[in-house]
Amino acid sequence: MTHTPEDIKTTLHRYLRARRAGLLAKLDGLGEYDLRRPMTRSGTNLLGLVKHVASVQAEYFGLVFDRPFGHPMPWGAPDAEDNADLWVPETESVQSILELHHASAAHSDATIDALDLDAPGVVPWWKPETRNVTLHQILVHVDLETAHHAGHADIVRELIDGSIGYTAGPPNLPAFDDARWSAYRGRIEDAARAAAAAAGEGVHE
Repeated sequence: MTHTPEDIKTTLHRYLRARRAGLLAKLDGLGEYDLRRPMTRSGTNLLGLVKHVASVQAEYFGLVFDRPFGHPMPWGAPDAEDNADLWVPETESVQSILELHHASAAHSDATIDALDLDAPGVVPWWKPETRNVTLHQILVHVDLETAHHAGHADIVRELIDGSIGYTAGPPNLPAFDDARWSAYRGRIEDAARAAAAAAGEGVHE
């Protein structure tokens, strides 16, 4: 089967939209604290992931192709503090982050629809030898980045309340009850301990 450039663009765009939807679904049903609270040593949190992905797609499908997003994103300024796009101060509302994400997604979709896969762009923050790109490259790059952070959100949401699966619909996982999940996890733990013992390693409790 021969795939045209338009077929390839349509496929990549469909995957991007699906990963966006999966990321946003991880926010459903949570209150202010759970949406914002850090769940890892490095501060990973659900609303911050959405803010980051919104910012990433706005830049890659905006500035890179000389199609500025136009929405203020002060956390991306040169003098902004490190990781300012990865968490949400109490002065920024949940609704404002969702609106940012929807607006940047719409702007990104417009760029993808308007340009051919071989349309040239420039990523000024990349190394000089790699900064000249095409829409095809950036679609793949942002697809991967969005999937990467949607995976983070999967784990963070499970840590918060046990919810699993990457979409708001069927979880794409076995329909185990709590007892069976506990037994399954126990088997994995036992296997890890056995492997550590065989290697002469200790186990961190």
